[in-house]
Amino acid sequence: MPRNSIRKRLGLGVLLLGALAGPAGAYHDGRQWEDDDHSHDKARRAVDLGHALPAAEVLKRLKARVQGDVVAMDYEYEFERWVYEFKIIDPQGRLKKVHLDAATGEVVKISDD
Repeated sequence: MPRNSIRKRLGLGVLLLGALAGPAGAYHDGRQWEDDDHSHDKARRAVDLGHALPAAEVLKRLKARVQGDVVAMDYEYEFERWVYEFKIIDPQGRLKKVHLDAATGEVVKISDD
């Protein structure tokens, strides 16, 4: 059998197997996501699945609780749950980390960084 034909069949088999397995990260579980997924991709999928609040909504809740300028944001699995992590420069110029539960928007932890 010609080499190109074998490669095509192998490639088709891999594609079919991938389609049957379902999309990577279909479960909102830290172990299920692809390791190379970016934080914003994970957050977008979680919002689409109804497992997390949109970042804009969480940001509103953050602003109501903590003063300062947001300089960074991340979406990660910590504290046995998915959280939005914000880095904030407070009015005194100190860097703070604020973790909000992605599903509820409640503050999980505030710490000086």
